[in-house]
Amino acid sequence: MEKLLQEIPVETLRSMALDYGARLLGALVIFIIGKILARWIASLVTKAMVKGKMEATVASFMENILYFLLLLCVIIASLAKLGIQTASLLAVVGSAGLAVGLALQGSLSNFAAGVLIVMLKPFKLGDYIDGAGTAGTVEKIDIFTTQLKTPDNKTIIIPNSNLTSSNIINFSTQKTRRVDITVGVSYSDDLNHVRKVLEDLANSDSRILQEPAPVVYCTAMADSSVNYVMRMWSKTEDYWPLTFHMNETVKKRLDKEGITIPFPQRELHIHHINQEDKKA
Repeated sequence: MEKLLQEIPVETLRSMALDYGARLLGALVIFIIGKILARWIASLVTKAMVKGKMEATVASFMENILYFLLLLCVIIASLAKLGIQTASLLAVVGSAGLAVGLALQGSLSNFAAGVLIVMLKPFKLGDYIDGAGTAGTVEKIDIFTTQLKTPDNKTIIIPNSNLTSSNIINFSTQKTRRVDITVGVSYSDDLNHVRKVLEDLANSDSRILQEPAPVVYCTAMADSSVNYVMRMWSKTEDYWPLTFHMNETVKKRLDKEGITIPFPQRELHIHHINQEDKKA
């Protein structure tokens, strides 16, 4: 090696050193300035997303992804400045990215679903929803999962892709809800009296809204009863308290009015066959 260097003219070595030194210095300058610019651009985009009322968790995750992609471009530019062929490097990075994408397919789908949830906002923190086969109050919306708290104080963590791939019922978006109370009465009861009692009950609670007005309908003549439904509107937060209260109140009032609430019954008829008839 020393012999080979001795054979190379000093001017050539000096020229090579200056050339590679300039390339190395240029690569360092590109990397340092590029890294600073990448962080600044990513931070600027994040601030814009936060101002656009994007979820802070999503904005932070997007900032990290953007910074990583920009930094990758800076590294490739620095290597190109050094004279390294980057075409093969890009091919390797692309193959690695494809392999990682396939390996993390489920996580990426949850991430994409999380971004859609934050952007489209089918629900927000504090909403009571029914989705992916369960129901509860939304406590946390993360990149990959959504956390619910059930009425009996259980924590349920649902992958975001499960939510976006099924129906989501949001009970909190509307200010009012309809309370339906189904009442079955006996065929022997006076139906005019039944209707009057139910209409009176449908207007007996201050939580029942008068617009839309409460109504009482006869919905079916079933096997064991004549079925009526009381339809009343209330504020969303009053739905369950009013439902529980009206169920109990209806039962007490019907008992007081002597109105029967029947239950399924079956009549059994026994036929006696005489022995003479049987012989015949």
